[in-house]
Amino acid sequence: MVRTNKKFLARLRRKRRVRKKIFGTAERPRLSVFRSAKHIYAQIINDEEGRTLVAASTLSKDLRAKVNELKGQGKVAQARLVGEYLAQMAREKGITKVCFDRAGYRYHGRVKALAEGAREGGLEF
Repeated sequence: MVRTNKKFLARLRRKRRVRKKIFGTAERPRLSVFRSAKHIYAQIINDEEGRTLVAASTLSKDLRAKVNELKGQGKVAQARLVGEYLAQMAREKGITKVCFDRAGYRYHGRVKALAEGAREGGLEF
């Protein structure tokens, strides 16, 4: 099935426009966010090598139990938890600075909560 609704295509246009300017390096990798209806995913990527350095989502094995505890509090709380966990894993690998790629999503709600959680966890944007 081909997705052709206007909202989806508009987000892809915004994503392409932003990605022209944002590029992750070894010193400052890119923190990329993907938001689905049920889950949120985040990756820290070195674009020079084309490698994902750290990844976390609401489906991560380490977070699964904590995410289930937060089910009643909503997806924003889960996104904040994913951001904190991602920052913790990044610090273990020696990553402290990242550039934030919101992938065409508005900086609002779950995307904002993930970013704030990552900042609280020690990442610098």
